[in-house]
Amino acid sequence: MENQEKFRDKIATADDQGKRLWVFPKKPSGKFYEYRKYVSYILLILLFAAPFVKINGNQFMMFNILERRFNIFGFPFWPQDFHIFVIMMVIGVVFIILFTVAFGRIFCGWFCPQTIFMEMVFRRIEYWIEGDRGKQMRLEKQKWDSEKIRKRSLKWFLFFVISFLIANVFLAYLIGSDRLIQYVTDGPLNHLSTFISLLIFTAVFYFVFAWFREQVCVIACPYGRLQGVLLDNKSIVVAYDHKRGEKEKGRAKFKKNENRAETGKGDCIDCFQCVQVCPTGIDIRNGTQLECINCTACIDACDSMMEAVDLPKGLIRYASEENIEKKAKFRFTPRLKGYSIVLGILTAVLVGMLFIRSEVEARILRLPGQLYERKADNVVSNVFTYKLVNKTTADFEDIEFRLLSHKGVIKPVKTSNITVPGQELTEGTLFIEIHTAALEDEKEKLKIGVYSGDRLIETTSTMFMGPRSFN
Repeated sequence: MENQEKFRDKIATADDQGKRLWVFPKKPSGKFYEYRKYVSYILLILLFAAPFVKINGNQFMMFNILERRFNIFGFPFWPQDFHIFVIMMVIGVVFIILFTVAFGRIFCGWFCPQTIFMEMVFRRIEYWIEGDRGKQMRLEKQKWDSEKIRKRSLKWFLFFVISFLIANVFLAYLIGSDRLIQYVTDGPLNHLSTFISLLIFTAVFYFVFAWFREQVCVIACPYGRLQGVLLDNKSIVVAYDHKRGEKEKGRAKFKKNENRAETGKGDCIDCFQCVQVCPTGIDIRNGTQLECINCTACIDACDSMMEAVDLPKGLIRYASEENIEKKAKFRFTPRLKGYSIVLGILTAVLVGMLFIRSEVEARILRLPGQLYERKADNVVSNVFTYKLVNKTTADFEDIEFRLLSHKGVIKPVKTSNITVPGQELTEGTLFIEIHTAALEDEKEKLKIGVYSGDRLIETTSTMFMGPRSFN
């Protein structure tokens, strides 16, 4: 038993001395691989198109960290909406946890950008230039002759071009597609710092996809480590049916015209196709492992071999340990119900926040260090600063402030037309004057309406200071 578990002492891509073992996966083919290609194409189109698609003038997806402006599905979010942004991120985390508990690391194999780019873009270019597993291994050992130089140079050049393209797309997410297009039109020398940053991003992507590769999933990604906490024997993962594959006498090579049921040999014919096709270099027959990204390549390879030797498919399949051991069907466990309830509550909170979210954010605060001022006819005046944030692409003109809770007058310092341009903010100063007869305490909470013409676009509140005695 100790020898059987020895493989867990080190990762599959390192030898006993800790030196990296380069993985040369066989080109996958089969039903699941075709499905993954369709999913990947859709996600790649979305990834490359999202920064350039606009809804109501807003970029579909943008994460401008420097200016603290975010667009998610066409909805603009400002620093004032940070609580909504946090709720969305928490929902995303809970959603991934829920799917991990139910379906294992399915996100990694089907939806993760690292896997999609590595397996569906860079790896396929590698197959096209260098050939399948055997040819790649021979090319690696081959001396640096004209063939090897030509193939490696072409591959590395294409890798760099694609990395540069990916870096540009990610830059569009960070600074906005309009600004990126403007930078490209102006030329790199006019925006040298941005261009240097772009080259750094390109180098990072090139390093990841040309050299680091599966080590991102095995070493760098924290999500893989969550499996040990989140998975249980009821989670559906890519699993090897050891009951059927081993039987009484274990796995054995296939012999023609042999009745394996009579000999007691398992259905696994020890062809190692599942190992050769694995992009992280593991043997799925050892059980659930950290390195497995649920890419289904081993399922397609095993099904192909089972079909070739006239044995039932599904020796490697989506299944839980409980299903393999006890033939138990998938059940919606209390743990899954708990995560689902939490996800439902968070989603309801988010929807509610989005519905009550206003187009204009107004903040009116008393000027620091200033008390009230007594004026003629028992009028008390306070000075305030205001900040108006327009979260839409439309301009709001003829801005007017009106007291909704008290009788009084609001006098902006800027008496001419106040305008809040689209996706901009406007700041200024104003005075609020209230007769002492309308005040009941030295601190009064005022409700103020912000109007654009006759349309109420936002309500806010602030504190008004008055004298202790009104006599």
